[in-house]
Amino acid sequence: MASERVSQETEASYDLWFRTKVAEALHSTQPPLPHDAAVARVKALLQERRQARAARSLVR
Repeated sequence: MASERVSQETEASYDLWFRTKVAEALHSTQPPLPHDAAVARVKALLQERRQARAARSLVR
């Protein structure tokens, strides 16, 4: 079926992307990011997005 082919192509594309990202990370020369710093970045990003969404809902 065509949908199965698309699904297989999508899966293959994702697999290639994922493997490439892992290889890049393993060969990176950047210093590792401590877990607490990563969590802080994500929390800040989520807070910014929540504030932006709230501001958009007030404008409408």
